[in-house]
Amino acid sequence: MSILFQGLNLGKLQLENRIVIAPMCEYSAVDGNAQDWHMIHLGSLALSGAGLMILEATAVSPEGRISPQDLGLFSDDNAHALKRVLGAIRMHSNMPFAIQLSHAGRKGSSFAPWEGGAQIAPGAPNGWKTEAPSAVPHAEGEDAPEALDGEGLSRIRKDFALAAKRAERLGLDGIEIHMAHGYLLHQFLSPLSNQRTDEYGGSLENRLRFPIEVFEAVKAEVSADLPVWVRISATDWVPGGWDIEGTLALSKALKERGCAAIHVTSGGVSPRQEIKLEPGYQVPFAERVKTEVGLPTIAVGLIVEAEQAEEILQKGQADAIALARGMLYDPRWPWHAAAELGEQVNAPKQYWRCQPHEFKSLFKGMNIGQR
Repeated sequence: MSILFQGLNLGKLQLENRIVIAPMCEYSAVDGNAQDWHMIHLGSLALSGAGLMILEATAVSPEGRISPQDLGLFSDDNAHALKRVLGAIRMHSNMPFAIQLSHAGRKGSSFAPWEGGAQIAPGAPNGWKTEAPSAVPHAEGEDAPEALDGEGLSRIRKDFALAAKRAERLGLDGIEIHMAHGYLLHQFLSPLSNQRTDEYGGSLENRLRFPIEVFEAVKAEVSADLPVWVRISATDWVPGGWDIEGTLALSKALKERGCAAIHVTSGGVSPRQEIKLEPGYQVPFAERVKTEVGLPTIAVGLIVEAEQAEEILQKGQADAIALARGMLYDPRWPWHAAAELGEQVNAPKQYWRCQPHEFKSLFKGMNIGQR
């Protein structure tokens, strides 16, 4: 029996299968507000039969956006716009939705990828002064961020908590806190970006402090039944940077505070990273977190084939498999994986007629006749 199509619990959240749609930025919001594109994009993926969808990195403040077009949850207008999108999708899909709450830190104020992705200078149209643990730019030649003081840290903790409160009011099923890919909380973790000399910098214990405080602020703001978990970059892929040992220490500290899962990715904090890309290249990091921490662990990164995903689960290297670009390329990936592994998957009844003749019971609940 396929493990990929067995259920999984993330805290009180029950997933029908272990396929997770990873968060993917769309750079298509207006002032943080979801648009019709989000309804089309998310609506399509909501019909895929995956066990969970995590909405894209969603900024907790205007200055926390990666680009001016980032999705946000920093205002009631943002919440109202997302409510419209989710309401329409939920009429036709019972897939659970989580949201990834994020602050871009020094990687904010950037053009969208199809506009080059470079930093937008402060004072330029749509640009702003970024903020970070230390006044160290992400890349050579970029404007240096403003180093956060105590007041700034307090503001950001509150921003995460308020965004989490809005997420729960929207009926979202889980919250993922973004501590990866070189954004603000990852910047605190990595010695490459955190050069502080106060209680938030220097030692590993100090560098963990602010990300843990943000996690605690979110947990305190939402009900105990709402699962909160994190996405972590397991390594910076740069000598002297954040590494797997730090990831294990952080994961253990988060487990003690009620974290529901660890979503394991890597990189993003430095242009000097040297990543050796190969199928499943991040899975060994997920395996160590699963083995040594004991929390439900989500693996991601160049996992593209059903048999590959199944093998990772069969070997006990992770508890769930996340796909991002692969789901964009093939929005019916879970259907095809179920067919390949001899399993069943949910699909809208309006689509049941598309089932190939060689599969007698691919879609759950299928009962359709011909005229």
